[in-house]
Amino acid sequence: MSDLVSLNERSIKGMISSPSRHQLAQLESDISEILISKGFIEVKTPAIISKAALEKMTITPEHPLYRQVFFIDEKRCLRPMLAPNLYYVMRKLRDHTDGPVRIFEIGSCFRKESRSGAHLEEFTMLNLVEMGPEKDATEALKEYICDIMDITGLDYVLSREESDVYKETIDVMVGDMEVSSGAVGPHVLDAAHDVHEPWSGVGFGLERLLMLMKNKGSVKKTGRSLSYLNGAKIN
Repeated sequence: MSDLVSLNERSIKGMISSPSRHQLAQLESDISEILISKGFIEVKTPAIISKAALEKMTITPEHPLYRQVFFIDEKRCLRPMLAPNLYYVMRKLRDHTDGPVRIFEIGSCFRKESRSGAHLEEFTMLNLVEMGPEKDATEALKEYICDIMDITGLDYVLSREESDVYKETIDVMVGDMEVSSGAVGPHVLDAAHDVHEPWSGVGFGLERLLMLMKNKGSVKKTGRSLSYLNGAKIN
């Protein structure tokens, strides 16, 4: 315990003497740079979305995810995912080009979660989507997953899984932990968003990635916190 306390104190003093970007912010920056170099546009959309936007994703009172939504009032909530807004932006940009539409967003999402070392109620998602890919949508998806995972330096495998929202997903597994989930279209959700062509998209939980990159035992050490700073306990 004494050794761990000393290590923690050295980490804090090191940050004070040599300031740098927060590790989560640095990961966001590294990801943004590689995606922009691949032709993706970064977007920033509201964290407050409508209940109607959830319904377009089939998240209604009968859906398992509905119970995890933070509602502000009868018509609005904090977004539990980035996809509803990205669907909207992607469709609007289609009106301005006949070529591929590539967009991504990095931002906070919110879900009521049970206490866990692998879940946060406010967490950071990266979502990227390409509409009208020039190659097979699944192959494009695998390529973009590889680009992101190369940044992390983590070994991973791909696994096909059932999903409450997307029916079937291609998940990224690091050991026994899921760090990402991807899907391709055309898809059953597309019609509600007026999307009628192939696409590929994937979402990553950045705190989970960072937890594995920095070999931390809990995702709470890598996210937004009043208790931890870059994995060191400050309180």
